[in-house]
Amino acid sequence: MSNTNTYIAERIFTGHKMLQQHAIVVENDMINEIIPANKINSDSEIIDLKDAIIAPAFIDVQLYGAHKRLLSVYPDATSVKAIYDYSKAGGASHCMPTVSTNTYEVFFKCVDAVKDYWKQNGKGILGLHVEGPWISKEKRGAHNADWIFSPAIEQAKELLDYGKDIIKMITVAPEVVSEEIIDLIHSYNIVVSAGHTNATYEQATESFNKITTATHLYNAMSGLQHRAPNMAGAIFDHDTIFCSIVPDGYHVDFAAIRIAKKIMGKRLFAITDAVTETNEGYYKHILEGDKYTSNGILSGSALTMNKCAKNFVEHCNIGVQEALRMCSLYPAHVMRKENELGLIETGRKANMVVLNNDLDVLQTITAE
Repeated sequence: MSNTNTYIAERIFTGHKMLQQHAIVVENDMINEIIPANKINSDSEIIDLKDAIIAPAFIDVQLYGAHKRLLSVYPDATSVKAIYDYSKAGGASHCMPTVSTNTYEVFFKCVDAVKDYWKQNGKGILGLHVEGPWISKEKRGAHNADWIFSPAIEQAKELLDYGKDIIKMITVAPEVVSEEIIDLIHSYNIVVSAGHTNATYEQATESFNKITTATHLYNAMSGLQHRAPNMAGAIFDHDTIFCSIVPDGYHVDFAAIRIAKKIMGKRLFAITDAVTETNEGYYKHILEGDKYTSNGILSGSALTMNKCAKNFVEHCNIGVQEALRMCSLYPAHVMRKENELGLIETGRKANMVVLNNDLDVLQTITAE
């Protein structure tokens, strides 16, 4: 039996353009057509969202826990569901639970958690993001130095084999892993992201022959210096490299985001890097205002994806449409999902966020 809903809103942002007084006809979770509001077929159920904005649902490719369930401490399907619920409340239809540098035992349990969530028909999880342990000790941030190492092929294969089809992104320091390791990761259809790295400009540039994404710009990477451009400078200087950023005003000053945006354009995208309060495990995250610390080091944000968009608009001189793309279309591209997510188009699944004029989430519409 067909289930058809027609959503009307003052503004509909497709990901390409803003439409005024239009409607989206959704049939069995698929976008059937986008039409002027005065051409609606009255047979469908009309959902009038009035002066709201309908936009492509957001995508968060890096967050570690939610509702006091850090994935590395509670590696189970319940934690994955908590992460999804947190993301959905912030306007994201899809997200990637993330686990920081840890033991292989913990990584394996996190892989199992995502697998179990999928077996329970859980939705909205793109896969697992493994951040470390093949990173720089000098740029480890809050990561535990004792678990960081440069892998041999067999050590890499052990993790990749266990996480096959579950791990979808790995953050590595390119100066810590060989080209052979990067090729191996790619062979498992995993996105390789350069992060927690002390790479020189030359090392970074060489790695960009194989790597096209980087993790949280400025944070835990060698910074731009006038005589040593380093990783941050290399990201600015190479127009094939996308990079995430944590726009909470603590991880990165808003002025630094404005500067990066002018240089990088569509290559810059948002992550929340969100953690949750926990007193267990190595990473004991403590909420301090609007940010978290672990062992006295800045360790994560309290962001949601809609708050990322708000901060881009309110503090970074980024227009609403571009801020929305930075939270949806661009991360979809990074995860090779641009043909499925990040746009509102006929023939696509109806993954949409309904926002008020302040970019607060009124509703997240997700395809079953």
